[in-house]
Amino acid sequence: MPEDHDHSPEDIKARLAPGKAAGFLRDAVYGGIDGAVTTLAIVAGVAGAGLPNSVIVVLGCANILADGFSMAAGNFAGTKADIDDRKRIIAVEERHIRKFPDGEKAELREILLQRGLTGTILESAVAEIASQKQKWIDIMLTEEYGLPRDPPNPWRLAFVTFFAFILAGSVPLAPFLLSLQQPFEISVGATLATFFAIGAIKSRWSLSPWWRSGLETLLIGSIAALVAYVVGLAFQI
Repeated sequence: MPEDHDHSPEDIKARLAPGKAAGFLRDAVYGGIDGAVTTLAIVAGVAGAGLPNSVIVVLGCANILADGFSMAAGNFAGTKADIDDRKRIIAVEERHIRKFPDGEKAELREILLQRGLTGTILESAVAEIASQKQKWIDIMLTEEYGLPRDPPNPWRLAFVTFFAFILAGSVPLAPFLLSLQQPFEISVGATLATFFAIGAIKSRWSLSPWWRSGLETLLIGSIAALVAYVVGLAFQI
């Protein structure tokens, strides 16, 4: 279960303060799983095809750097697109408030009505919020368009994705880089353990038990590795 937090006035104000950075759990988990899956897929595919370990190292390193950068760049571009769309929506709301204030107040009134406010309290709230343009726009962003209150940081999310990809993607390659005995078996075992660890850590931010979350992620990675290995066997030379 999630930890309880303090409900003192100071803690509540700090926790709900605007400008808090968007969480990056999704990006870290996504980057980590993809890094481990794609690199293990290369290892399994090349091993299944019976190619030398040097091929695994070359293709694996290329995958970590190129695919990791590609994921980070894609995340950055996608986040930037979301921010640009957010700016467009803000401009639309500013124009509507300027040209159609009564209509925008009607929307605001309906939003607050659906939140349980009625009568004089509702009308007072509408008047108070409408007197603060930025607060008014903030409410319309979250309630009308379903956007988060604060915009994400594209650089931060891109870095988190890239770092998680590199970190998890290095696990399947490590036995080959270190020239260990039976590197393929160690690579598979270490990567499966990584899948389970990612899932278990992810459960810290969910209601799912750590072992169930770990097993779910482990299953996803195992299927990906098995598919790659079978494909490699089909092209064995």
